[in-house]
Amino acid sequence: MRVKHNRSIMTIMKKLLIILGLAATVASMSVLAADPEPVAAAADAVVATVTATTEAVADAATAAPAVSSYEEFTATPAFPKFVVDNLWVLISAALVFIMHAGFATVETGLTQSKNTVNILFKNVFIVCMGVLAYAAWGFNSMYPGDNWTISGIFALGGPIPGSFDPATADGVANLTNAYNPAYTYWTDFIFQAMFAATAATIVSGAVAERIKLGSFMVGATVLVLVGYPITGSWEWGGGWLNSGLDKMFGAEFIDFAGSSLVHAFGGYAALAAVLLLGPRKGKFVGGKVRPILGHSMPLATIGVFLLFLGWFGFNGGSVLSADPAGVSLVFVTTTVAGCAGGLAAAFTSWGVLKKPDLSMTLNGILAGLVGITAGADTTSAWGAVAVGAIAGVLVVFAVLFFDKIKIDDPVGAVSVHGICGNWGTIAVGIFGGGKFMTQLVGTLAVSAFAFFFSLVVFGIVKAVLGLRVSEEEEVEGLDVGEHGMPAYPYFQPVAER
Repeated sequence: MRVKHNRSIMTIMKKLLIILGLAATVASMSVLAADPEPVAAAADAVVATVTATTEAVADAATAAPAVSSYEEFTATPAFPKFVVDNLWVLISAALVFIMHAGFATVETGLTQSKNTVNILFKNVFIVCMGVLAYAAWGFNSMYPGDNWTISGIFALGGPIPGSFDPATADGVANLTNAYNPAYTYWTDFIFQAMFAATAATIVSGAVAERIKLGSFMVGATVLVLVGYPITGSWEWGGGWLNSGLDKMFGAEFIDFAGSSLVHAFGGYAALAAVLLLGPRKGKFVGGKVRPILGHSMPLATIGVFLLFLGWFGFNGGSVLSADPAGVSLVFVTTTVAGCAGGLAAAFTSWGVLKKPDLSMTLNGILAGLVGITAGADTTSAWGAVAVGAIAGVLVVFAVLFFDKIKIDDPVGAVSVHGICGNWGTIAVGIFGGGKFMTQLVGTLAVSAFAFFFSLVVFGIVKAVLGLRVSEEEEVEGLDVGEHGMPAYPYFQPVAER
């Protein structure tokens, strides 16, 4: 048995270490008796010998023949670290799942009470649909291996397997470090599935309060099923962004956790849908912007803190192991960027709008988090502060700019995820060790594809099903019109008193 063979190697090495330790003790005593000065040098030599022997043990374990079953793998020296790494990525997936509660409460709080049920329903649908669509097609389309349909650009998807038998070679290939040094196939899938659902959630906020529920459901499904895996495969699946830009500009494209691949994709897909949909009734009157206030700033604030918490899994899990140095750095850069974004947006809005705006501050926190996502693992702590602060300033002016050109985005999703997703990706070329031109071309490519793909998808939906609810339904609220149930049946909106 290979396991017994490995254990015998470890036993021999341990005995050798004991012998070396005894020899070192005798040698040290002899030296000390003769001349105390060389003791330190002797100790250093012993440490070097022991270190070299320990490394030899590790090399012997690594070089040992591959296991033939999962049970056999559990007895190898590599298993304890594999367990820790795999567990951390799973915990991170759970943290990213919590972000959907954050998106739901942010969107609800920043919109009118008469549309609460509709927004919550869309967020519930996105999670359920997103995971299943990614399992049925998206995961294998995004990570095709060598099975490209168009090399480096597009791959057909397909369903994930139903199970693996741990006692077979198939089980070993997918449930041990033969699949990845840090996690199993199942862990890989569920972590990536949480990201896929996030991209469609971004669209939900931008089109809130006037889109038909069925039309949104169709469009969001196509985005997760087909669109998101295409651009994801370009970089994370080993496609043309992963290798092609290196040949063109001498540096690879870097998007650590998805400033472009997740956030900018969702932001520009949202922009296309918003342009087709048009603004909410009463948003722009007589050439002026008329604010439509959200009904619950407490909900919006809770949502941002939930998103902040989830971001530790979003970025921290993207280390794809429990490596202490990597995870701890990412936690720090993520935190300081979000905090810097919040402060920058608060003071910028205070200066521009003459009052400190809470909704701008909350979006500033999210902007800082989006901004650092591309380079959280390579940017220094103070570099992350700069990235987050610039994102916080950008998001304020982006929100005001889109209002000025009469593009109605109720929650600022395009500004937070689109514009700041671009900035965060480019910032890797300034603060994170990447190359400016590589980062610029990469983020523009992802953003352009997301915009035009979404424009086509929602354009077809608009032509076939219609995209916007009737004016009467919009005034009454989508809770009653689309769902037949108000969110707050015992409270009367202020506007109706």
